[in-house]
Amino acid sequence: MSDKTCNPINTVISRRKFLQLGSAAVVTISLPAYLRKPGLAAAFKANLVQYERKVIAKLSELKPNEPVAFNYPRDDANSANFLIMLNDAAGGGIGPNENVVAFNSFCTHQGGPLAGQLHGEKGIAGPCPLHWTTFDLNRHGMVISGHATQGLPQITLELDGDDIIATGVMGLIFGYTDNKENPA
Repeated sequence: MSDKTCNPINTVISRRKFLQLGSAAVVTISLPAYLRKPGLAAAFKANLVQYERKVIAKLSELKPNEPVAFNYPRDDANSANFLIMLNDAAGGGIGPNENVVAFNSFCTHQGGPLAGQLHGEKGIAGPCPLHWTTFDLNRHGMVISGHATQGLPQITLELDGDDIIATGVMGLIFGYTDNKENPA
């Protein structure tokens, strides 16, 4: 068989050629408009699970970049979350500066705890102590780096006067097959 024959079974492609082809493909892909905006909540309504409304904190008591722990939608260990006031406006953020957000506090890869790994001044959570995944809190908890393939589940919030109210969860809580059922 000559080198010019194109047989998919016997074709060998170098790593360099593969990366060149891959990078060319990435450059030519045009993202839909909703993915080019920092606020993605409207595009992902199908992933939102509504729960009973629960007051979780007072806006006037929040301090910039200092997380507040709370449980929602249940009182079990998997429902451990954090509320944080970031320096910049964030996707799904509430308050006058749209910079107050809340997320589940377990890495979506293997459930590593992110407590103590929150850096509000940088707008990130992580790295996860298990495999170093880091999440962008300004962009709905999306993965910045690491092994996770899903962003952090974001707790949807509303503001009623000074009360911060949790209303639902956008994304799958780690350890559950469905946000409304018991752990797997």
